[in-house]
Amino acid sequence: MKPNIILTLLLLAVALLLPAFIPAALAQAAVDAAAAPTSKSLLDLYKQGGFFMHFLALCSVGTVAVAVYCFLQIDKKKFCPDSQVEALTNYMRQRDPGNAYELCRANPNVLTNTLSSALLKVNFERDLANKVSMEQAAAETIGIEETKVMVWVNYLNVFATIAPMIGLLGTVTGMITSFDQLAAGRSEPSDLAGGIGEAMITTAGGLIVGIPAMFFYFFFRNKLMSLIGTVQKSVTFLIDVLSGELKLAEAVAPSLDHGHTEHSETAV
Repeated sequence: MKPNIILTLLLLAVALLLPAFIPAALAQAAVDAAAAPTSKSLLDLYKQGGFFMHFLALCSVGTVAVAVYCFLQIDKKKFCPDSQVEALTNYMRQRDPGNAYELCRANPNVLTNTLSSALLKVNFERDLANKVSMEQAAAETIGIEETKVMVWVNYLNVFATIAPMIGLLGTVTGMITSFDQLAAGRSEPSDLAGGIGEAMITTAGGLIVGIPAMFFYFFFRNKLMSLIGTVQKSVTFLIDVLSGELKLAEAVAPSLDHGHTEHSETAV
């Protein structure tokens, strides 16, 4: 047979057999599409998680809100501004607790609140301007200030603790639902999928909320401790200057090269 005739016969056979294969191929594609898992949105997963997902949503909102608050409040500019430390140092050097106290009351923050309580104990008739009483008052006040801020940081620890527990409770209730289906004689995968899905989703939801909350708790706690340490050092320095235990002496020495005043600090 000639090649053209063979090719014609093959095309004719394909044309005759193709209509028979198309329905079968479409039917198989429909079966595969039905068997393939359908994608779910976050809202679908939230609904499948059941009742306890509402509590996890509240925990997540609370975690974000407290983390934002701590990010804005636990900051060196809020706790111990350099400009205020410099201004207070000048008052302390001049032994002027009155103006220093007014500055503290006009600009409330952790540093000024702590120092103002110490300035109330100033008594130049006593040894070192009553330094011991000033330090005691400052220590009490800075402890109170730290507690005020730490209350908010502890909320992150609360969310980090209860969110996984809520997720675990949802896991238990989901498994109970699945076992109830088994007890009723329904052993098909579709009968058990609802309870198992609820169990897994609530577990994941609890961890998704709890892990970031725990991270933010340790992050802000360490940052707060560092800032409190900075405030303590600044207050101790200012009290030492006021009491005369640390003297800041200024020696005027004109410089022909730079034309500025040299400052020297001496501690006694």
